[in-house]
Amino acid sequence: MKVFYDKDCDLSLVQSKKVAILGFGSQGHAHALNLRDSGVDVVVGLRHGSSWKKAEATGLTVKTVAEAVKGADIVMMLLPDETIARVYREEVEPNIKEGASLVFAHGFNVHFNQVKPRSDLDVWMVAPKAPGHTVRSTYVAGAGVPQLIAIYADKSGKARDLAMSYACANGAGKVGILETTFKEETETDLFGEQCVLCGGLAELVKMGFETLVEAGYAPEMAYFECLHEMKLIVDLVHEGGLADMNYSVSNNAEFGGYVTGPKVVTEASRAAMRQALKDIQDGTYAKEFLLENAVGAPKLNAIRAQTAAHPIEQVGAKLRAMMPFITAHRHVDRSKN
Repeated sequence: MKVFYDKDCDLSLVQSKKVAILGFGSQGHAHALNLRDSGVDVVVGLRHGSSWKKAEATGLTVKTVAEAVKGADIVMMLLPDETIARVYREEVEPNIKEGASLVFAHGFNVHFNQVKPRSDLDVWMVAPKAPGHTVRSTYVAGAGVPQLIAIYADKSGKARDLAMSYACANGAGKVGILETTFKEETETDLFGEQCVLCGGLAELVKMGFETLVEAGYAPEMAYFECLHEMKLIVDLVHEGGLADMNYSVSNNAEFGGYVTGPKVVTEASRAAMRQALKDIQDGTYAKEFLLENAVGAPKLNAIRAQTAAHPIEQVGAKLRAMMPFITAHRHVDRSKN
């Protein structure tokens, strides 16, 4: 897979356009601020009372979604996946000008036919491979995060060049831009989140914590061993792969990992992963997610409440309060983004 950088992009292309960023959450605030700081004319489209004041406090121009869309050459949809289809139908499609670009940071709604873009529009994607808070913090530090681009509809013949330009304005040109498809990005992203990064990791951490506490060990000890040190290991893997992680830990830890890891994450886990991928590919998961939100997300809200009440969260909050070096470098500030 070829990687592209700043030298491969024409930043002036996106600088000559008016960009409407719809949403001001994790990704929304990062894209809006990064593009603005790259010399792009940016307006943020929001509902009154949502993140309006947060966006205005950064000096950005804020308008209603309909007003932001009317004047834009590029409309970037950075709203929650479950609301994008409705907002597109009700506020974007009637107002987006002919020949404009409709852009996404995740292919879910297009790939699963929740959004059926108007035929005159360019449709493309710029998908950072990091949470929005990291997209912003790395940009401010003079770097960036890798970002994917994909083209779904190229009516103008210029969609790819514009996608590259947008990605560079968002900081990707410093580290790398890779080209993919809406299908590949959507299915691999959902799989990674569910089976490894969010679902798999969270369940592994909680189960390890619960096993130690059930055996009579102090919750604080269980927290340190099963959650706190997770970042130390992940940092090693992130920097140099599994080989560097095993090089850096003790021989005891390395050997124990080799002989015990496959007993915990078993062939049954692999079978569950394959089924999860199948459910993603055939739309079963998408249907479940959309139906859940259509009825007010009762399951999601119940699990959020259960997670907040889990002992690992209670113990963790107390222990993190003892370590100001952690809170001093928080990625998430809920008062600002």
